[in-house]
Amino acid sequence: MKKILFILALLSGSIVSAQVDFFPYLLEINPVEMPSLPGLHSYAHAQHDGKWLIIGGRTDGLHNRTPNTAFPAASNNTNIFVIDVKEKQYWSASVNGLSTNLKEQLQTTNMNFIQDGSRLYFTGGYAFSASRANHITFPFIIVVDVPGLIQAVMNQTDISSFFAQIHDERFAVSGGQMGKIGETFYLIGGHRFDGRYNPVGGPSFTQEYTNQIRKFKIAPNIGPFAIVEYETITDPVHLRRRDYNLVPQIFAFEKQGYMISSGVFQINADLPFLYPVDITEEGYTPRTNFNQYLSHYHGAKVGVYDKENKQMHSLFFGGMSQYYYENGELIQDNLVPFTKTISRVTRYEDGNLQEYLIPVEMPGLQGASAEFIPNLTLPIYDNKVVKLSEIKEESILLGHIYGGISSPTRNPFANNQTNTTTANPSIYEIKLIKSPISGIPPIDGSNPFDVLVFPNPFEDKITVRFHLDKTTKTDYYLTNIHGQIIKQGEFTNQAKGRNELIINIPNHPSIQFLILTIVFEDKFYVSKKILKNQLFPD
Repeated sequence: MKKILFILALLSGSIVSAQVDFFPYLLEINPVEMPSLPGLHSYAHAQHDGKWLIIGGRTDGLHNRTPNTAFPAASNNTNIFVIDVKEKQYWSASVNGLSTNLKEQLQTTNMNFIQDGSRLYFTGGYAFSASRANHITFPFIIVVDVPGLIQAVMNQTDISSFFAQIHDERFAVSGGQMGKIGETFYLIGGHRFDGRYNPVGGPSFTQEYTNQIRKFKIAPNIGPFAIVEYETITDPVHLRRRDYNLVPQIFAFEKQGYMISSGVFQINADLPFLYPVDITEEGYTPRTNFNQYLSHYHGAKVGVYDKENKQMHSLFFGGMSQYYYENGELIQDNLVPFTKTISRVTRYEDGNLQEYLIPVEMPGLQGASAEFIPNLTLPIYDNKVVKLSEIKEESILLGHIYGGISSPTRNPFANNQTNTTTANPSIYEIKLIKSPISGIPPIDGSNPFDVLVFPNPFEDKITVRFHLDKTTKTDYYLTNIHGQIIKQGEFTNQAKGRNELIINIPNHPSIQFLILTIVFEDKFYVSKKILKNQLFPD
């Protein structure tokens, strides 16, 4: 039923109406001095009583191109850190005294994690496993007692009693993100990657995208804990996402959920997705009528909601992006470079989205694989969206950004200069300052394409009609309710102007209704629901 709800939402209005944007704030970024603090990226974090808990991640910069030098074990973070940003001090404890499976997973990169109350849930992650003599994605989920572990690290006492770990192959995921709505946890996107990284493929690894939203609850009183009410939603086109930003959202009527922002890689091209996907407890909605041109890779982000004006603002800090601004011009670079860009995506009362360039930049080409650590003394929703309307102060400390990858050049990977990149030790305090600034024009994120599909309902074939201003690459995918691609291809012999193409539908019992997705220019997606004519059953 939730898959059907997705389809109906997908086909709802795509006309973008005029919006009155209200974000009267300047953004202020201030460095915080923390002598000798090591640089880290791609880690997990939690906090308690003003102190941060940092687990996992890497101490080197961007991974190398060659399999024998990518993700070396020597650069795994084998320490757990506790940071007191107010007092400017930190403590550490090694994981090496823990049991084998636990210590190996706690030094992974690109794990999936979420803090829920006093517990940190930590799943998957990728790293070298000495016990298996290979790089793997770890098939475990860990529950961490955050206050207890923080105290043990600070007091330099035994840390082993503050972890519980169970084996579960469903959690062998890296590069995904976790959320929680009500009592249900969400593990969204990501992939299972086992073996040595190789940028040109080859036999050194196996990789499988989850293409899923995995939903479950945790029963704390069964063994150390247990996974219950597990279910999946599969979509190999729209949910094929990893290394993206999952931003908590407040939707209409203050309904809580999340937005998948961008991520990599498209099924038909080694390029980021540009359109987001909304997630609520009712289902998910690909927002293909809107493209986000700035911020396409996992990095620091935060969500704030203005209840008075019913506007949800998502802020993105630096990172990597297929597009960036230079001298006022939007530049496209398909190498997806490091950027300094800070941007905002605003969701309006009617659900429409607009993107804005914020006229402040990161101090350098940084922010990728960094984390935003929110100020939990602010009024917040359960999903950690800040309640902007309840704050009356002129200056708001939203939180801090710690770590990430820092690069001196935009494209060190493509230029074989990954050795010039580093794990950033910097901490930045992020403030919003109220100011009657003039309106900033939005970036045009509209989708210029639409398609007409007929007949609908269909018997054994459909005709797809669309208009092109110029001939361009155009791919299509047919998926069924089970999340399977039943047919795919590329439209050829196109012409400027009106195009009509016929797709023969394979005869299969699972075909009651289908999703047809057309991809124009590896950039614009259009999805339509098509129904099987029940007068002509299979």
